[in-house]
Amino acid sequence: MVKIRLARRGRKKLAMFDVVVADARSPRDGKFIEKIGTYNPQTVPASIVLKDDRAFYWLMVGAQPTDTIRAVLSYRGVMYKKHLQIGVNKGALTQEQADAKLADWINAKQAKIQAKIDSVTKSKAEQIKSRKSAESKVREARAEAIRKKNEVPAAAPAAAEEAAPAEPQA
Repeated sequence: MVKIRLARRGRKKLAMFDVVVADARSPRDGKFIEKIGTYNPQTVPASIVLKDDRAFYWLMVGAQPTDTIRAVLSYRGVMYKKHLQIGVNKGALTQEQADAKLADWINAKQAKIQAKIDSVTKSKAEQIKSRKSAESKVREARAEAIRKKNEVPAAAPAAAEEAAPAEPQA
């Protein structure tokens, strides 16, 4: 039995994965038939580089994806493409209709992904802006405290000088 699964690489707590087609009996990071992509869950959103045509080919010849890879393939539209292709093979729709449906789905998905990336970028920019404003408020408060501290000793000697000449005259 052939499986499409993840093979781990990267260092401790910074895992990256290769998407591989392997015999089910081979170890997780061992021998594989073909590497069809990479998956990095550390980024937001997770970065997936995948040879969609090769993944589709392996699905059509009977390779079984693991649960995680099934989710990745669904995210990329490969599972939907397989679903549409089975419909074409059965005669439920034509290849042109299937291609049009897939193109519409991919465009909608790309817009959704881009919206997610934009919202993450925007929230990061807002966090940086709020952090800078908080830092400037703290800096201004410290400068004000230092200014007040320097004013008080300067005012006290001036008052003492005014008071001291007044006493000998009396």
